[in-house]
Amino acid sequence: MAGKKLLMIIGDFGEDYEIMVPFQALQMVGHQVDTVSPGKEAGDTIKTAIHDFEGDQTFTEKPGHKFALNATFADINPENYDGLVIPGGRAPEYLRINDDVLNIVTHFMEAQKPLAAICHGLQVLAAAKVINGKKLTAYETCSTEVEQAGAHYTKVEPTEVVVDGNLVTSPAWPGHPKWLAAFLDVLGTTITHT
Repeated sequence: MAGKKLLMIIGDFGEDYEIMVPFQALQMVGHQVDTVSPGKEAGDTIKTAIHDFEGDQTFTEKPGHKFALNATFADINPENYDGLVIPGGRAPEYLRINDDVLNIVTHFMEAQKPLAAICHGLQVLAAAKVINGKKLTAYETCSTEVEQAGAHYTKVEPTEVVVDGNLVTSPAWPGHPKWLAAFLDVLGTTITHT
């Protein structure tokens, strides 16, 4: 079975691990992952940020890497993709006010295509008004926002995942193992061990 064609919407100061790890892991199992950011073209870069949990009231933020985009946002047709990934970090704060981003998210949810969102990425789904009645999780500070959008927020450990149909969510990057495994399952990707 051929790999799926996936879209990842990112932006400056998106969370480094939540961009880099799924980008590499999904390619590792044979999927194509196109990374885009509004107003940017293939070859442009975004700056990422590393969020860490060090005992403070919220996460700390440190400079991450420059991440090179491999596709041009203006050229994207969501109908050509099998799944969508929305990482967290600070980027969702402004991605959620971009009508084109919201239209892409709406396409995936209405078509019931696999959609994986993590941490603050759920802010984009809340702004798109596509999570009413959905059971999901997010970084805890986003819980009010997703509940106001009509979702059933589920508080889980940062290492956990919540799946509701085509939607796969986790609170933060410590959930990558379960979040990515669940997304692969929803995509229909099978990994066998011999």
